[in-house]
Amino acid sequence: MSKSIPFSFEFFPPKTDIGAEKLRVVHQELQLLNPDFFSITYGAGGSTRERTLAAITDFNGKGSPIAPHLSCIGDDKSRIAELLDFYQSIGLNRLVALRGDLPSGQVGLGELPYAQDLVRFIREHSGDHFNIEVAAYPEMHPQAENFDQDVQRFVEKVQAGANAAITQFFFNPDAYFYFIERIHKAGVDIPVAPGIMPITNASNLIRFADGTGAEIPRWIRKQLQAYGDDSKSIQAFGHEIVIKLCERLIAGGAPSLHFYTMNNTYPTRQLIKDLDLA
Repeated sequence: MSKSIPFSFEFFPPKTDIGAEKLRVVHQELQLLNPDFFSITYGAGGSTRERTLAAITDFNGKGSPIAPHLSCIGDDKSRIAELLDFYQSIGLNRLVALRGDLPSGQVGLGELPYAQDLVRFIREHSGDHFNIEVAAYPEMHPQAENFDQDVQRFVEKVQAGANAAITQFFFNPDAYFYFIERIHKAGVDIPVAPGIMPITNASNLIRFADGTGAEIPRWIRKQLQAYGDDSKSIQAFGHEIVIKLCERLIAGGAPSLHFYTMNNTYPTRQLIKDLDLA
């Protein structure tokens, strides 16, 4: 690979003490690759709030910057303001601002129903202190009525004060490049990092894709099905697919890559090595 670009990693907050200890090891191992930042997810309506805060506190100041996810749907301004003040007090200056999913059983969207409302509130409350990342959907948000509407929603998030974006994972690079073309035509020119999902388990990948609206091309699904329970073949095939995807994205001008690690060192570390990014 002749061109090296920045990259970042995403974690989710572990549910158990054993999971937390494992994630500490994963963080230490991936930190050796010198990523741009680590992001840590935040459950619907703040459902993982305490576990997210614990992970953030644990990793803050130990290498690359931490970028907490912050979702707004079903939450209120006072709780979000509290988090913003806390993050600023411990020296964080990067956030991933998302609408999030409505918690099960909850009625109503809350005081900040959409991501652009959250971005606007962060700017009103904290000024320009935070670099704000938002979500992008090259294959369209699953709840959007059409692609034009989805592009407009993205533009509104940028107009509200977003600095950069991270995409949902995808396997069709043309979808990413078309999305970039469309937002450029709409007057938006912020960095949009492709979200990269390693392929290690066919059933998990299909479940993630079905839950997020990401498309797994038919030929990839068919090949994964053909391997059945042969995990080594699935991992080798998945590695090849993701390497080629990343190479195409880098060659096409993607500003950085954001890897969904699923709280594992492998195969993300191997992808970074084989792409010659570290």
